[in-house]
Amino acid sequence: MCFPRLTSIFPITSLVFALALTSIPQAEAQTFSVVHNFTGGSDGGGPLNGFTSDGAGNLYGTTSSGGATNHGVVFRLNNEGVETVLYNFKDGSDGAYPQGALIKDKAGNFYGTTLGGGSAGTGTVFGITAKGKEQVLYSFAGGKDGAAPEAGLTFDAAGNLYGTTTAGGANGTGTVFKLAVPQKGSKWMETVLYSFGAAPDGATPVAGVTFDKAGNLYGTASAGGAYGFGTIFELTPTGASWTENIIHEFQDGDDGAVPFAGLIADKKGNFYGAAGEGGTGGGGTVFELTPENGTWTFTVLYSQAGWNVSGTFRDLMMDASGNLYGTTHCDGGPEAGTVYKLTPASGSWSYTLLYTFTGGSDGLYSFSNLVLEQGKLYGTTNEGGTDDAGVVFEVTL
Repeated sequence: MCFPRLTSIFPITSLVFALALTSIPQAEAQTFSVVHNFTGGSDGGGPLNGFTSDGAGNLYGTTSSGGATNHGVVFRLNNEGVETVLYNFKDGSDGAYPQGALIKDKAGNFYGTTLGGGSAGTGTVFGITAKGKEQVLYSFAGGKDGAAPEAGLTFDAAGNLYGTTTAGGANGTGTVFKLAVPQKGSKWMETVLYSFGAAPDGATPVAGVTFDKAGNLYGTASAGGAYGFGTIFELTPTGASWTENIIHEFQDGDDGAVPFAGLIADKKGNFYGAAGEGGTGGGGTVFELTPENGTWTFTVLYSQAGWNVSGTFRDLMMDASGNLYGTTHCDGGPEAGTVYKLTPASGSWSYTLLYTFTGGSDGLYSFSNLVLEQGKLYGTTNEGGTDDAGVVFEVTL
């Protein structure tokens, strides 16, 4: 039976370092390789997301456990597969258990969130330099300001940060927040843009938010809505406040259910996302949102086969040709997860299976987004590998 591990905070005892590069051929002439095996020790373990590239061939990511005190790390992986730990979280004021992907500013600094730690133990927003100097930008108090952020962040044009929390807020079921860039001599200031829980608006957003060209924010809530299976929402600035509009309420039918992944946009202003359950195949859906005359049209592009939240957990990735790529948690023959591609063709989308995890040395359970570097897809698995603490993998297209 396949269950997701959304909070990987369990100690892993193995301290043996291993680095493997094992090529495994796959259908459609893909080549799969394990680039790094996490040991759960000083190098980290249990990654719950993928990477951000610095544009020079280096990948930056986090693990939710492992490190010097087993509270997760920030690490860099160079183009030869060599890992460098940049920061060890201590579960103090600095934060603990990072789960979301990092984002990079123009100066080469990175920003992310931690699920725990901070002044109240309910999570932080942090910044870190490429050399590993960490700074806590905000510690959640766990009340109306929000608590337990799982997702990564996004910038606006002025460099302000936006994100979500899975808990806290006015109703205890999560928030969308903004951190304003500090003026000289001041600190980053948090503002709650919206508190979830005023039924049926949605609850417990696991993913982050995305801007459109007009400055509106879009995202998903993994629960709530009229049917209790999550929503897609829009937040529109109206003066000093933000107004929420529900775009879609998941029914756990052909449309899917429980969206953990966020939304990505193409050049035409369409959005793409994924639901972790439901659909005609039972394993979640990949969907498109198309704007038409002030409204949005929801279309299912593909239904994953499987059951029990076997679908896509993190944001999709779109390449320059408009193809979509993603990972699944535990579908495929061994119920260990997959890497897949969706290609637009003549008004429909075709599915290509790029790799099926076996659950052994190649990795188990991917909660990863994907990045594309020089014709290769990179991501992580939460478990599996030589020490069962997860791997970094590449798929050569």
